Amino acid sequence: EKAVSEMKDSEIVVLQNTRYEKGESKNDPELSKYWASLGDLFVTDAFGSVHRAHSSTVGIAEILPSALGFLVEKEVTMLSKAVHNPERPFVAILGGAKVSDKINVIENLLNTADKVIIGGGMAYTFLKAQGKEIGTSLCEEDKIEMAKEFLAKASNKLVLPVDFRVAKEFSEECDNYIADENSIPSDYMGLDIGPKSIELFKNALQGAKTVVWNGPMGVFEMKTYAVGTIEVCKAISSLPGAYTVIGGGDSARAAIENGFQDDFSHISTGGGASLEFMEGKELPGIAVIQEK
Repeated sequence: EKAVSEMKDSEIVVLQNTRYEKGESKNDPELSKYWASLGDLFVTDAFGSVHRAHSSTVGIAEILPSALGFLVEKEVTMLSKAVHNPERPFVAILGGAKVSDKINVIENLLNTADKVIIGGGMAYTFLKAQGKEIGTSLCEEDKIEMAKEFLAKASNKLVLPVDFRVAKEFSEECDNYIADENSIPSDYMGLDIGPKSIELFKNALQGAKTVVWNGPMGVFEMKTYAVGTIEVCKAISSLPGAYTVIGGGDSARAAIENGFQDDFSHISTGGGASLEFMEGKELPGIAVIQEK
């Protein structure tokens, strides 16, 4: 309060992470009143937090006159253009480790996209659902039935990898090689997509006018297993006349680390917020202001 009371025009006071405060994540009314007491107007501009109904995102907005900041407005506009009103063909690329993190996104995009490309660790659950041998690759056994449902519902839209870079251990140091989808040894795991899959995905992207990408194609933090992610990134970024969006998180990191950040129409600053937007969910930190 002292710092705020002594502020001069154009000065900014920066607080520590609000989630250190007890009650913040529960949207505690008393804490919301306290945050509101520090100012006259609330502008929400942290898109990466608007999917959380916290005191500093929702509670404060229920008390003070509130508005959306320029970044949040831009995020909503850019993501809406891709997900809600896409120019077609619309291709979605989903990667990352777990199907469970993206069930609702897959479901929503299977209804709206023309093609949904699946890579990363989550692909192995789909391959297992098809009855293919995946060795010791990451697999969510409790999501196999759901993967089967997706395959039955939209097999003509889903594009799955057909070869992989495999290794015995989660390491760059051990021997690794390319294995086709039906020849992963029982003691090996897939850690990246292979060259045939890269070409398959590139072909699926040809002619796309809208592309949304969320999640890497392999363990891109290790150089040996980053090839699939980098090649897919290159392929998306070089599509002529396409509207291309990265839905935050690891995909954004991969694009930025490899120098592709200027080649995309939009790279979202939200991880969970972008995912929930793509699921079609209402984002509490935005809804509370739009409903006023």
